Amino acid sequence: MHKLLILLFSAFSSLLIGFIWYDPKVFGNIWIRESGVSKQKIKNDNITLTVLLSFIYALFISFILQFLVIHQLGANSATFGIKGIDPSVFKNYMNAYGTTYRTFKHGALHGFITGLFFCLPVIGVSSLHERKSWKYTIIAGGYWIVTCMIMGGIICQWM
Repeated sequence: MHKLLILLFSAFSSLLIGFIWYDPKVFGNIWIRESGVSKQKIKNDNITLTVLLSFIYALFISFILQFLVIHQLGANSATFGIKGIDPSVFKNYMNAYGTTYRTFKHGALHGFITGLFFCLPVIGVSSLHERKSWKYTIIAGGYWIVTCMIMGGIICQWM
């Protein structure tokens, strides 16, 4: 249950960051102009559905981020169920390195790397094909870099 709560909190953090990031006083007005979405269309959208689906997608991202920011999960998957591997290998690893690199700072670093080298290129490729501007790409990609940093920090520190 504890792990699920951390993943939910991590996903919720993406909504908080989005409310700040896309506020008109921050990047909201530039994003609206560069995305080609009108303020009227935004007002007419079903905000409840948009927020709910955004949260669900962020939960998917949180689930994957745990494997990218927590090294111990990688060690577990590297030894789990392999025929001939002594189960004490993982136990010995955890005894020696169990909480090493389990900090907000370390999770934020891996979140930053994930955002920069995964999310930004995905946004960038889509933006190219959708003929969006470089400003749009930087705003949308920057949001995911910051969001992955915060989500990764939360997951690594408290999970």
